[in-house]
Amino acid sequence: MPEHLIAPAEAGAGADDVWPITLEDAERAHGRLEPYLVPTPLRHYPELDAAVGGGVRVFVKHENHQPPNAFKARNALSALTALEPEQRARGVCAATRGNHGLGLAYAGRLLDAPVVVCVPRGNNPEKNAGMRALGAEVVEEGADYDASVEAAHRIARERGLTIVHSTNDRGVLAGAATLWLEVLEQSPDVDAAVVAVGGGSQAVGALVAFRALRPGAEVFAVQAAGAPAGYESWRAGRMMTTASADTFADGLATRSAYALTFPALRAGLADFVTVTDAEIAEAMRTLLRTTHNLVEGAGAVGLAGLGRLRDRLAGRTVAIVLSGGNVDRETLRRVVAGEL
Repeated sequence: MPEHLIAPAEAGAGADDVWPITLEDAERAHGRLEPYLVPTPLRHYPELDAAVGGGVRVFVKHENHQPPNAFKARNALSALTALEPEQRARGVCAATRGNHGLGLAYAGRLLDAPVVVCVPRGNNPEKNAGMRALGAEVVEEGADYDASVEAAHRIARERGLTIVHSTNDRGVLAGAATLWLEVLEQSPDVDAAVVAVGGGSQAVGALVAFRALRPGAEVFAVQAAGAPAGYESWRAGRMMTTASADTFADGLATRSAYALTFPALRAGLADFVTVTDAEIAEAMRTLLRTTHNLVEGAGAVGLAGLGRLRDRLAGRTVAIVLSGGNVDRETLRRVVAGEL
């Protein structure tokens, strides 16, 4: 098994495993990404402050400006550049609802690495088309993301490919942490972050960066109420799996907590909340109105969570991430029309 990849059964075995990556891991990943990605903007919108209320000053990290329109480009490039050359040449495999696969396809194209991605049946056709356009082989199998993970592991075994899990991979987590290294370089005033959680790579990246570079700053997690496995696990103090993941924010539609991120989330988060699909849709509309940026459901969850946490964060400077802009046309139409 490659050094950067960890099997779920191996994670969280002892106190040292609570933090799956270090600041040094993030800094090394940042160096590996420098030839391929430029820093994304961190912007302040007074109109957004007014929409949030409570005297909260909001800084927006525009990961929707990454080449495949999502922060997952960092994760994928970090993971692939950490592989041995012969592993990259053989190729990688992963499951995705879209953005992890888009990131891998983009990274694979830059690094001449074959990429196979497994998506659930009925997955966003525009994301599928984007992955194929970047050269990835897209396999549609399984009723949901978790079933597609099983398919990806089977294909990887059959073809001798390296699995790059969207969460249970240290290279992926180090890539996500580079986002927060940039935030802390760009704004010395940020003292809290509200971060969407699907698998938790972005939140763990924030925790690692803040813990080392901004002690005392707090990280709050947000998950879709219809896909609450991470939230339920955090509240219970143990990893749990839910029967379903029902949200239009497909980047958050997972049924499990993950062994590599759960211990850090449990140890480091200031709080964890859930938001409804209606709240996510309203956050998308607010971001369109105040920042004039296209954002998908999962990319608006940080703002939706900030709405829930506004009183607790009154008067503070808070970072949120527009983590992706790959919303399909029909979902965007429904959001703008107020049907969600």
